[in-house]
Amino acid sequence: MSRTILAIDIGSTKICAIIAEIGSDKSISITGAGVCKAQGLKKGSITNIELASKSIRTALNDAKRVSGSEAKTAIVSISGSYTKSVNSSGIVNIQNKEVSFKEIERVMQASLYNANIPNEYEVLHALPYNFKVDDQDYIEDPLGMNASRLEVDTHIITTQKSNLNNLRKAVRGAGVEVENIVLAGYASSIATLNTDEKELGVALIDMGGHTSNIVIHSGNSIRYNDFLGVGSNHVTSDLSMALHTPLNIAENVKLDYGSLLTPSNELIDIPIIGNENSTHEVSLEVVHNVIYARAEETLMILAQLIEKSGLKDKIGAGVVLTGGFSQMEGMRELAIATFGSIPVRLAKPKEMHGLFDNLRSPEYSSAIGLVIYAASAYTLYEIDVNRRMRHSNEVFEEQHTINLVSEPEIPVPPSQQDKKNIMVDIGFKKEKKKDEAGAFTKFWNWATQLF
Repeated sequence: MSRTILAIDIGSTKICAIIAEIGSDKSISITGAGVCKAQGLKKGSITNIELASKSIRTALNDAKRVSGSEAKTAIVSISGSYTKSVNSSGIVNIQNKEVSFKEIERVMQASLYNANIPNEYEVLHALPYNFKVDDQDYIEDPLGMNASRLEVDTHIITTQKSNLNNLRKAVRGAGVEVENIVLAGYASSIATLNTDEKELGVALIDMGGHTSNIVIHSGNSIRYNDFLGVGSNHVTSDLSMALHTPLNIAENVKLDYGSLLTPSNELIDIPIIGNENSTHEVSLEVVHNVIYARAEETLMILAQLIEKSGLKDKIGAGVVLTGGFSQMEGMRELAIATFGSIPVRLAKPKEMHGLFDNLRSPEYSSAIGLVIYAASAYTLYEIDVNRRMRHSNEVFEEQHTINLVSEPEIPVPPSQQDKKNIMVDIGFKKEKKKDEAGAFTKFWNWATQLF
């Protein structure tokens, strides 16, 4: 049986709402999408709840109009701004000597309990990156293994409670409730990375309008995430100041002539800020130099973040760039020169049924990642923002439970079950007393006959 899901990517420059149908086999079919310019947001955080709700509602109504279907709850992205990450570990003893899902949940909760999380912060994701069974390290999946002790190392992503509450209020103001919240960089990695890259180790950088989110996978698990409050809109601001032209004109110049490759000596006429009736000539070489300086600085800071993570030697698959800023001509070549000998790839979202042409652009990686995340648990095990343990077979287990209930045997409610157990115990005791009485009667008969 299929179900309808709604994904809302709340970015710094745009709001994207996608409605999709998820089949019983976890297949995805996109039925509607809407995009609206973001208002009431700055660097990925909500600064005006009313304006943000208005933008979300506009994108949502467009998606509903195309899809023709409704959704009461949504899975929503959250920027990496104001997030903090901490690594923690947990350990539990296995009483029955076999690791069950219950033990995995226990050890994950133990790692959360042991983490030093400030009171004003809420857990966004708890992602295990290493399981240890007894003394055996780097276990991919401990489920079903024989063991007396289970350990886990977990990467925990937290964000401010106020940030989460403001996000929920903004979405609620648009007429839907928040079902789940996912880190934007995590969602982008779901939509763009392949299995080999995650296994070898890879740094995913989502370069957006006001922000750049970085997520490092190592051994198929997230090991590090960080945030840089710089994006393509900073290029627009730089051009506006350098060329003395309005922001909207600077944006058009960036889109039409923006390139990081060899500059041109061509001249263009652009309006002067404060007096748009008069124009002045500007060399495209100046445009190139302004854009190049900002892009190079951004990539150099991102390279420093990778160094800071301590995982640079573990990203064998290199760096994957996605997001709107990554589309600028020459970005890959500049990234290769900046990151050194690390390979660099530009990534678009994965293909799926019903994917509209405009959603195939790298700027929609986070939105598509939300849809994939909603279709099924993305990692083997994870504790989400609702403190609910998610696992890759959760849909199968729900179906399995339904099958058990549908068997001919009449189910007994919990309260009745207790009575049933009591009745069984009483019957057993009566039979025991009857047997004891029979033995005494036989002994008495034998005694009277003897004497």
